[in-house]
Amino acid sequence: MSFIGLSKQINRYSPSWSIARRFLTFKTLPTPNENALKFISPQCRIVPIDGKTFEFTSSLQSVHSPLALKIFRIPGVRSVMLGPDFLTVNKQDHINWANLRPEVVEVLNDFLESKKEPVITKELIEKSEESNAEDDSELVSMIKELIETRIRPAIQDDGGDIEYKAFDEETGTVFLKLQGACKSCNESENTLKHGIESMLMHYIEEIQEVVQILDPEEEIALKEFDRLEQKLQTKRSSSPAPPSL
Repeated sequence: MSFIGLSKQINRYSPSWSIARRFLTFKTLPTPNENALKFISPQCRIVPIDGKTFEFTSSLQSVHSPLALKIFRIPGVRSVMLGPDFLTVNKQDHINWANLRPEVVEVLNDFLESKKEPVITKELIEKSEESNAEDDSELVSMIKELIETRIRPAIQDDGGDIEYKAFDEETGTVFLKLQGACKSCNESENTLKHGIESMLMHYIEEIQEVVQILDPEEEIALKEFDRLEQKLQTKRSSSPAPPSL
């Protein structure tokens, strides 16, 4: 994702698809990441906390979200991010949206209409509230405020999110985590360096660098993906060339 379009990108996308079933209508918006779609239902609320998103990268992590857990049961789902009024699904490369999109919408309809289970558990909400209650220095508070007011709204428009992790005062390094559609987007590095880093450095002179960090599970998955890619490339290079006409 390119930061140049953070506040404008949504305007240049093609018209959204609309899929209706019974009482709820879900719009699916494309994102800068071709493997991620943003699902929106104007008729209902998803996460009961304003401005807060929750990302799940595996069915094991989804233990605190019955909705995310059901979506992970659909073959081809790579990650799920829940927001106040939207949901972003990342798919695996070989899966076609034409097949996956209707299945996601069906799960959303069944789950949100039944109202038998909470979207996220009470334990996860309490944990989120505890993390927000941390005492921050004046500098960290400025960093968080810039992220909340200037960066997050635009990134959420693209079906992603950004989470502040830490600030190293000695090196001037801000550690952030990209989520949702932004995390696996080909332009995520440009977004981080040429967009977010430039903005934070412009307003706060103490900042020297912005670095993206991954969860341990994500690092393992990324290494495994790289290993598989190298194996496939080696296999291609060792295969005999096809005969010419």
